[in-house]
Amino acid sequence: MQTIRLLSELRASLAALRAQGDDIALVPTMGALHAGHMALVAEAKLAAKRVVVSIFVNPKQFGANEDLSRYPRKELADARMLSDAGVDVLWMPPVEEVYPAGFATNVSVSGVSEGLDGAARPGHFDGVATVVAKLFNQVRPDVALFGEKDFQQLAVIRRMVADLDFGIDIRGVPTQRDDDGLALSSRNAYLVAENRSSAVALPRALGVAAATIEKGGDAVAALSTARDTLIAAGFEVDYVELVDAETLAEPVPGRPGRLLAAARIAGTRLIDNVAVKYG
Repeated sequence: MQTIRLLSELRASLAALRAQGDDIALVPTMGALHAGHMALVAEAKLAAKRVVVSIFVNPKQFGANEDLSRYPRKELADARMLSDAGVDVLWMPPVEEVYPAGFATNVSVSGVSEGLDGAARPGHFDGVATVVAKLFNQVRPDVALFGEKDFQQLAVIRRMVADLDFGIDIRGVPTQRDDDGLALSSRNAYLVAENRSSAVALPRALGVAAATIEKGGDAVAALSTARDTLIAAGFEVDYVELVDAETLAEPVPGRPGRLLAAARIAGTRLIDNVAVKYG
């Protein structure tokens, strides 16, 4: 595996791979890798001859009071995992290589970025769209893979790629979960044992609400019950909402729905979502 930190070297390396006729899959990450990320890598290896994984903790997607400074960084361990998995290129640029002096461009995707995390974290999806657009232009992949755990992020990226004619195949990979059902996340490392055991209330509450809705139960009541369940478990709830799975707008009976939630426990913000057959 090549570990590359300079854009000039990345482009030279990828040009050599393309000269051999190889297609390229990209898995963008912020590091602190876990089994969820490695599931993306496994899918990437099936999708293309060569796999590039990026590790970049993107400052533009963190708000002023968020956890940029303490976000887990495990470069050596991450590199070992990726090398063992057969990744071809690890793209791990410093901040100044991604945002050089004078950088003044912002990518904003309206519609799907509004509401949910877009409302709870103002500016977050501008930061996501900007860095992903940069990564796409740096790597120029044929296919890129993202986890469905960050479902709104996936919708934002799909909209951006369609609108800006990137010509990249965007694939979502199902959420990977621990044995108790909690969605795998780098932020789970923040949870001490007591909070970790309480955190499973999040996927369980969503599962109960989704089952109720699919059986024809009242959606508003199901969402309210889910919120109450989370509060009782010690969460501060940002949102629990049922939306259309494609547009993230109001759900439409007969179309695929998605139940999404974000909540904090002991200062750690967790997100999760489940598919819902609505109406």
